[in-house]
Amino acid sequence: MIGGYRQLIEEGPRVTTVPAEGDASHVIDVSKPSVARVYDLALGGKDNYESDRVIYRQIMEILPEVPEWAKENRRWLQRAVQWMSREQRIDQYLDLGAGLPTVQNTHQIAQGVNPMAKVVYVDNDPSVIAHGRALLMDNERTDFAAADFTRPDEVLSDPAVKETLDFNRPVGLIQALVLHHIGDLDEVLANQAEYLAKLPSGSCVAISHACNPRDGSEAATLAAVFEDKFRPHFPSLRFRSPAEVTSMFGDFELAEPGLVRLFDWYEPGAQPEESPAENYRAAASQFLICGVARKP
Repeated sequence: MIGGYRQLIEEGPRVTTVPAEGDASHVIDVSKPSVARVYDLALGGKDNYESDRVIYRQIMEILPEVPEWAKENRRWLQRAVQWMSREQRIDQYLDLGAGLPTVQNTHQIAQGVNPMAKVVYVDNDPSVIAHGRALLMDNERTDFAAADFTRPDEVLSDPAVKETLDFNRPVGLIQALVLHHIGDLDEVLANQAEYLAKLPSGSCVAISHACNPRDGSEAATLAAVFEDKFRPHFPSLRFRSPAEVTSMFGDFELAEPGLVRLFDWYEPGAQPEESPAENYRAAASQFLICGVARKP
């Protein structure tokens, strides 16, 4: 799936080219932090550089719960995909802004329920493109689209998406911790409208998002401090209210338990698990929210 080789990168502020399919190449500027690599670092990954580690250390000073949140997001993704695969019989997924490969990726979760499940990952981060394509070389039911998820027409017309997914049947749309990287809410909703309109009846969308309850609470203050602190590095980062995140599901029907904190989400029809909220500061416990909704 990917030709050539990935040039080894020495420590330091260097720029390297990652050969990809055809004559195209993708440039990794390791002097600037990458959202995907910082998230990978939070998960304990090793695909990061000093620029990422500097930002990560600053994040930990404000929100030391970040590593637990990153792991909780992966656990939520696993529960959500298992439910969509098992209970909704969805066997094809479009994972937008997928990030670097880690433990229990979407295709591994879905194919653990149904070995015939198909998954297309979408990302335009050069680091993700190199690692993602290499990982998927041996999985013929999984593909990768090197595209910008903020351009639905580009994503939906990508050969990997068109050839792998059948939009005449239900599709699971995964948007895990990506929509808060679009600064303009109107742009988010316009993009969502295109994606959701493409999905047929019986499809689901799973969203996790950074939250600012905007209620004058300590949680709201913490979210505002975090956003302001890292705006120079991630200028489009936006924490949003539960109402704003709910609007991203369009007219899809939110499944039980609705829009909740990550660790409060459980498979519809199942018994809620004991919440680990006591492991977080009260303010930090509202840092991320999530939900899964179904198209009637």
